[in-house]
Formats: sequence, structure tokens, C-alpha cells
Amino acid sequence: MSKATAAILAHHLEAFSEGVEALMESYTEDSVLMTPGANYEGLTEIRVFFTAFLDSLPAELFDAMKISRQEVLGNVAYVVWEARPWIPLGTDTFIIKGGKIALQTFAAHAVPV
Repeated sequence: MSKATAAILAHHLEAFSEGVEALMESYTEDSVLMTPGANYEGLTEIRVFFTAFLDSLPAELFDAMKISRQEVLGNVAYVVWEARPWIPLGTDTFIIKGGKIALQTFAAHAVPV
């Protein structure tokens, strides 16, 4: 396990509940976020994604978040999570380069509540 990758992942997970500005500290202009609907490249596009995503979530969701699997292997981190009842399954993969998230994949199954 890479301590540097684990530290970047820990910061990202903590920053998630702090808002977009804290999240953006983990990315660079060369970062890419891949989702089922689109790819977001660079700080501006990734910020747009996270702003819309966080604005769409109920505040209670952060208290409901639970990580069921978290793995770090070299410069790759993998997380499986849930935030019931809104998101019964979410998953992210991170590739870390130079202390920042170079590539992230994100998918979540959201259900209307």
C-alpha cells in the first residue's frame, strides 16, 4: 500500500463533506473525472460536476455515508460506498500522480426517496 495514495484518498473523502473548494484541492488542470454520463477534464469541468452533484444531495446524506470497501494498491485507490436510502451503491477509482488525482472514475446508483 502506498502511504501517499492513502493520504490523498483520505483527504478526498474528508473533503467531500466540506464542499467543492476542499474537493478541488485534490485535482489539477490535467485531471480527468469519468462518469457514466460524461468525462470532465480539468479544474473548471470537474468543479461544475461536483457543484451540481453536491447541490443535488440532501444534507443528511453525509451522515448516512458508509464505506464498505477501500483498497489502495500503489498509485490506485478503490472505494465502494453507500448512503442509504438515497444511494445504495457508489464506487470510485482513483489514479494518483504527483500527489494529486490524475484520473477518477465515479458511478452511483441513486434512488428517488
